[in-house]
Amino acid sequence: MKKLFTFLLNTIPRPLLIRLSYLIRPIISFFLKGKKYTDPIDGKSFSKFLPYGYGTQRDNVLSPSTFSLERHRLLWLYLNNETSFFSAKAKVLHFAPEQAFYKRFRNLKNLEYTTTDLISPLADIKADICNLPFTTDTYDIIFCNHVLEHIPDDTTAMQELYRVLKPGGMAILQIPQDLTREITYEDHTITNPKERAKIFGQYDHVRVYGRDYFKKLRTIGFKVEEVDYTKTLSQEDVIKYCLAPGEILPICYKP
Repeated sequence: MKKLFTFLLNTIPRPLLIRLSYLIRPIISFFLKGKKYTDPIDGKSFSKFLPYGYGTQRDNVLSPSTFSLERHRLLWLYLNNETSFFSAKAKVLHFAPEQAFYKRFRNLKNLEYTTTDLISPLADIKADICNLPFTTDTYDIIFCNHVLEHIPDDTTAMQELYRVLKPGGMAILQIPQDLTREITYEDHTITNPKERAKIFGQYDHVRVYGRDYFKKLRTIGFKVEEVDYTKTLSQEDVIKYCLAPGEILPICYKP
């Protein structure tokens, strides 16, 4: 199973992989039905979750029903428990929309919901994150999760995110982060996909963020809350929802 998933992730183009996943999810969900683990996004339970990872695979992390990962389930719980996202009117911009969220967010009547990406088939507007076609101070909420590690000029991308966010607005900017690393590591001379996967964790990543990620967001102008949301949950829930203990949610606000 692990070898099959590694092969699929590294050989099938992401847009096609997204389309194929809609066909195979119901089949996988049927065979893994159980009561041990639960996806909080749709409330369905399974005997186990699937492995996932481009290099070293993590066991029991990919939900069979929504294809959510640890970070998606953590974000869902935070939004549901700590914010008015599911009820208050808001104008939302979602970069590289995750299929675990896409239809659910689209169907929320309280949201004016726009998706954007360069290649995703789920994007309403094809756009470069470093040169966004949106007016300044437009969006109440921005989701840009596991995107910035793909962007060579992440400073310009962050500046654009800050620009289009309304004053008082919230941006959640998750990234794969090595919290044991103080300083972000990047080397733009590394272009070979296999070398990138070995060094940065995925074939199309260009850096590994350290704890200075939060400082960089603050230099752009964001007020940043480093939320370790798993600390607020019981150990039983962390296990049941297959979360990553200690993962930090970067909750960013535009003053």
